[in-house]
Amino acid sequence: MARWISVFLLLFCVTAYAAEPGPIPDADALYQLSDSKTKQVNALWGENPKERQFGDGKTKVVIADIKGPGVITMIHFALPAVMKLNRDTILRIYWDGEKTASVQSPLVDFFADPNGALERVESALVNKKRGWNCYFPMPFARSAKVELQMDNARYPNGSWGANPCYSYVIYRTVDSLPKDSGYFHAEWRQQKLLLGKEPYKVFEADGQGQFIGWNCTVRGVGSPTAGYPVDENVDFFVDGEKEPSISWQGLEDSFGFSWGFPREANGFQYTGYQPYYNGAAAYRFTLNDRISFKKTMRMKLEFGEQEKMFLDLFSKPENPLEFSSVAYWYQREPHTALTAIPSGAQRRPSMLASLYKPQGPGEMVVIDCGTAREDLYLADGWDYSFKKGYSFQGPQWTTEVNYCWADNDEVQFDITCPKGAAGTLKLFIIDGDNFGGGRKESVRVAGRLIGQYDNFQTGKWIDVPISASDTAKGSVPVAVKNLNPGSNAVVSQIRFVTK
Repeated sequence: MARWISVFLLLFCVTAYAAEPGPIPDADALYQLSDSKTKQVNALWGENPKERQFGDGKTKVVIADIKGPGVITMIHFALPAVMKLNRDTILRIYWDGEKTASVQSPLVDFFADPNGALERVESALVNKKRGWNCYFPMPFARSAKVELQMDNARYPNGSWGANPCYSYVIYRTVDSLPKDSGYFHAEWRQQKLLLGKEPYKVFEADGQGQFIGWNCTVRGVGSPTAGYPVDENVDFFVDGEKEPSISWQGLEDSFGFSWGFPREANGFQYTGYQPYYNGAAAYRFTLNDRISFKKTMRMKLEFGEQEKMFLDLFSKPENPLEFSSVAYWYQREPHTALTAIPSGAQRRPSMLASLYKPQGPGEMVVIDCGTAREDLYLADGWDYSFKKGYSFQGPQWTTEVNYCWADNDEVQFDITCPKGAAGTLKLFIIDGDNFGGGRKESVRVAGRLIGQYDNFQTGKWIDVPISASDTAKGSVPVAVKNLNPGSNAVVSQIRFVTK
């Protein structure tokens, strides 16, 4: 067993040291043979068992349930059919039949891809380009359960097209684990706060273990153009310390940069940075300088006591900062329950909508269905729930608007709104590829048949008056039904303008 662990460490370190040279432990282990077996569990794709696929209303799928002892060596997820993913999908991993997850994070953030906003991530342990891959060694004695949950009120039915379309988990069987093995843990957190008044808590662990890295975002969210400071300290309080024994003085320095983050993205094996909306996203892995603890670990991001200017400036209500992070560590079980994952709306980065300026008075809802930035604008108290259908965007449509929600039978969604709201619901439909000889569909809003439509290859706006009685329950149901058996129903843009 020890020999096999050495083989794995060597394979890992060969990658890790490619750009950052250093001593490779137990180099001769690469050619030493063992009796362990490599195995793989596939899921989510249509070739796999139905219980390991999304669809048919399922919002939770166990993509791998493995009996031990063994070590997971790689996990891969392919992009959804819509070629985008945000924080709607949650990744959880459970060891040895435990009831509370040891890994809990939005799937994309786990791979240092916060909110799925980055096109490419490069590091020794996680990467992304048209898919996500991780290489953390994850040992387990009795069992490993890897689970995905589609968790967003906007998509309540576990849409297949909005989740990763394929996954695999690769692991090695072993006879037993070394007595000093720790179990892999990862926890996501996000908080908007006044950092001058309180610290951002990255993670807290009880037991014996070691911290091996994290990823982090920082954004000023007081206004659409707010900046962010990089003079925070990253502090580690080990085994009950009142003062941190390790303090990285300067956020950008903690990730290997200086005098602020660079303008351009930089990805190295252990550290990296990319622009993130109006802020910064960075990662660091502490493989050579992992931080051990015997009883407890507390990790915080805060201003030092001597940083009076920053303490004062970021105590003002107009200067909130938003942080998100994933901490990675190993520890002995049992572990303290991880922080509960907030709702889908609370997981979204703050102030994305503020980047869009309403085009006229009373504009409450601006949705471009199926696009990477679907919810262009939602006023306070307004939202939507996509109940039936799938998202599409692609070059098959030669029209300028080449995206939609679609369904072979009926697209169904609700616009949620303040009770008693009145105005005009505007729907844009377009037949971008003349599918099935031309689309034909009916539109029903708030239970009323609005009309039947065909020959809309160049696009058509449908304006539907909405009264206070239509919104008495706080929502407006919409159904777009396909009337051509060889085609499908589509809707591409949604707007709501109040009176």
